[in-house]
Amino acid sequence: MRQMTKFLCDVRFLLVVAAIAFIYLQLRLFATQSEYAERLATAVEAENQCTSHMRSLIDQISMQQGRNIALEEQKKRQDLECGQLRTLVRELERKGLQRLIDKVQEPVAAVVIMACNRADYLERTIKSVLKYQSAVASKYPLFVSQDGADPSVRSKALSYDQLTYMQHLDNEPVKTERPGELIAYYKIARHYKWALDNLFYNNNFSRVIILEDDMEIAPDFFDYFEAMAALLDSDKSIMAVSSWNDNGQKQFVHDPYTLYRSDFFPGLGWMLSKSIWDELSPKWPKAYP
Repeated sequence: MRQMTKFLCDVRFLLVVAAIAFIYLQLRLFATQSEYAERLATAVEAENQCTSHMRSLIDQISMQQGRNIALEEQKKRQDLECGQLRTLVRELERKGLQRLIDKVQEPVAAVVIMACNRADYLERTIKSVLKYQSAVASKYPLFVSQDGADPSVRSKALSYDQLTYMQHLDNEPVKTERPGELIAYYKIARHYKWALDNLFYNNNFSRVIILEDDMEIAPDFFDYFEAMAALLDSDKSIMAVSSWNDNGQKQFVHDPYTLYRSDFFPGLGWMLSKSIWDELSPKWPKAYP
């Protein structure tokens, strides 16, 4: 009987121990499951946040791509507009805008080629002048003054965009003062006075260089007159500055840099100031003497 009772007690003890162990295991399992559930919930939340952040980044990237596309389109439009503006500027320059802008700079002197009826001679002179004048065009505006109405001379002068054409039409009869005088000398004198009055008083140039239509200029022609302009202005005893020397041939020239003061008027490529013309214009002779 005692053995039976002892056996039952042992069994009960074992059952209690087993129950405690089972409960403990259940509690541990529940705690593990709860911890796992929390971790899982945290992971899901982190994944959701990551997904949300990823979507936000994708949206930002999409927006940036949209901005980039818009900027590229804007750049293309600006490049197109710049190209059109460059084309317009070139076209305006071709039509003479640059020449108008250059007029803001005070020119050294106007250059006028006196012409009448020799179109072939005039063409040679114009080409000779333009060969060296193009680089200094703003300092030396070029004119062609034609006496009369020869159509070939007018057409030749108007074919050059780099110069300004003037035409002197004088239908007034010429009365010579002495027998045997050439009418042409009276015509030439009238043409010169008309052209110089026009350039000095209507165009307001301070100096004018006069060339005839059968001349070709030297490479240093414009440098020479630019250097002489200050001398002409400062020395009131000088009537004109000329680039011509009848003895200016290589075999006769000792020093090519020497300047000569002369009481003989050489003409043929000479520069006159407005102050001198103010004095000469009222008493300009009716004919070449």
